[in-house]
Amino acid sequence: MSKLGSTLREFLTAPRFGILATIAPDGTPRQSVMWYALVDEETILMNTAEGRAKLADLARDPRASLCVADGYRYVTLIGRVTLVDDAERSQADIARLAVRYVGEREAESWIPQFRSQRRVTLLLHIERVLAHGFPQD
Repeated sequence: MSKLGSTLREFLTAPRFGILATIAPDGTPRQSVMWYALVDEETILMNTAEGRAKLADLARDPRASLCVADGYRYVTLIGRVTLVDDAERSQADIARLAVRYVGEREAESWIPQFRSQRRVTLLLHIERVLAHGFPQD
């Protein structure tokens, strides 16, 4: 059974920013604005640079949530993150996200910066979906 109905899939397919929440070492939530892409019914793709606090948080505790909002409508995706530490894939993933968010032409100017970084792909495996402001599918 699908975790996302067609309305939520359509909402998540638009290039909105997500707020990723991870768990800091002292147990407090830590939030980051993220680019993301819906991979399939159960997976969200994100990407980050090595050395970021969220990466250390997820390596220690993979539980996370991603909230995507548009005014009073929002979707919160709760699950666990798998870290994909594959340089070639991570560079391809961040390039894909750049095209999604800034367009192909502008993404070309961002790629050199990304190539100078060690990138890691984050795959959020959706376990629970909370939505507000949407009609029921």
